[in-house]
Amino acid sequence: MSFASYRDAVFTTPLDRVASFSFDEQVVACFPDMIRRSVPGYGQILGMLGIIAERHLRQGGHVYDLGCSLGAVGLALAGRLPPEAFTLTGVDLSPAMVERARTTLGEECPEHRIEILEGDIRQLDYRPAAMIVLNFTLQFLPPADRDAVIGKLFNALEPGGVLVLSEKIIAADEQENAWLVERYHDFKRANGYSDLEISQKRTALENVLVPDTLDTHRARLSRASFTRVSTWFQYLNFASMIAFKE
Repeated sequence: MSFASYRDAVFTTPLDRVASFSFDEQVVACFPDMIRRSVPGYGQILGMLGIIAERHLRQGGHVYDLGCSLGAVGLALAGRLPPEAFTLTGVDLSPAMVERARTTLGEECPEHRIEILEGDIRQLDYRPAAMIVLNFTLQFLPPADRDAVIGKLFNALEPGGVLVLSEKIIAADEQENAWLVERYHDFKRANGYSDLEISQKRTALENVLVPDTLDTHRARLSRASFTRVSTWFQYLNFASMIAFKE
């Protein structure tokens, strides 16, 4: 069963009260369009994940995609690597996301060994992994929980393994951060979002998506015992880092 993808119109209507953002069925139905028009560089990040895996993933290594949404990481890796090259576990807290990811991956790459679990990445019992991907997921966890999650992921990684961490970020300098936010809103306008949609979604995400600075991410990774970290991608206030377990 294939699922249709719809244009993101979640915040087109003026709302008396804007509810907190959640990955419900309405969001899932338009998620491919939403993330394409809302996350600068998302396609480039996905495209590079397969290349990173080719260089750093041992043959037959296990991959975790945490906060897997509709399974885009699995699709990206399956598009570059043969079925015997890796196994993958995707995890998401949204039942609607899990249902669609299972169907999509089953249809698009049935020969690859990919499983999708519904669950909380903070409570997961991790098996040894050669690569872990956190694509725009950590930012939705309470800040107080983030160190423990990164510590668990370091422990789950095999020596030589890599963690790819992609996040919306804030700049430490107030003026720089304001400029990045303004240009991000310009990016969204250029992709067809109205000022009303931008404003209402921003309100919906308050206290739901809480971004960190790149320095905060680096310090957290260092506390977890990652000794080598590189910011390999940044587009406005969105960035991706790779951390190596030596």
